[in-house]
Amino acid sequence: MQDEVASEAASADGLGVQRQGGVLRLTLDRPGRRNALNGPLVRALLREIEGVVADPEVQVVVLAASGSHFCAGADLGGDAAQADGFFAQHADRALFARLLQRIVESPVPVIAAVSGDALGGGAGLVLACQLVVMAEGARLHTPELKLGLFPWMIAPVLARKLPRNQLNELILCGGRLDAPRALALGLANRVAPAEQVLDQALELAQAVAAHSPLVVRMGMQALAQIEGMPLSAALAHMHAQLSLNLLTEDAAEGISAFASKRSPTWKGR
Repeated sequence: MQDEVASEAASADGLGVQRQGGVLRLTLDRPGRRNALNGPLVRALLREIEGVVADPEVQVVVLAASGSHFCAGADLGGDAAQADGFFAQHADRALFARLLQRIVESPVPVIAAVSGDALGGGAGLVLACQLVVMAEGARLHTPELKLGLFPWMIAPVLARKLPRNQLNELILCGGRLDAPRALALGLANRVAPAEQVLDQALELAQAVAAHSPLVVRMGMQALAQIEGMPLSAALAHMHAQLSLNLLTEDAAEGISAFASKRSPTWKGR
């Protein structure tokens, strides 16, 4: 595993990429557009999220943003190359749907470091992540109905996380969930001052990276697979996964290290 930091400045796609050891940090970097989603940015995010699945060296992803907003949702215009706004084309919408699915089902945990407001598709990105750290003043907002639209693309993600009455209020009343409310509803894991959000997200990332990367991937994939399964089917699936887990070198190492009262050395096998 690499110890050095490999980074690249955000390019024309508006995504900053930084790698340190097993932690991959992705930074939405279109602050002039409040990090609104356009085609290049969504494609870059999708490329990176899909890439980590094939890269055993990546153990956790931190999704952050530059500027005062986390993400203002779809870019509805103001860009000469996207005059009709992102999501105007069916292919654009399909691309975003694929991104949300890849994050939700990712075997590599994705942590959202939400330093500012997340609107529409931005709220969908946040709630697709497995762990969320929100700034004290940050809010999740679904303003689509004010534009004569419904939050079609993010509704499946929201419905997986929110109680139905809370989901209805957020969508129908154009409401905003502030950070304390998001924490109370279980949508956020931590709430912190804005200047500490990234540090706390990276702290969570290091906690994840301390475990066997193989077993974390196996477990997260299995959790996604049992979503919506009847209890009997879910238990049978997890029983089978435990049998596979016990055959790994990392399981033997973890049990041996525990018995010897030492720190385990994971091999990812």
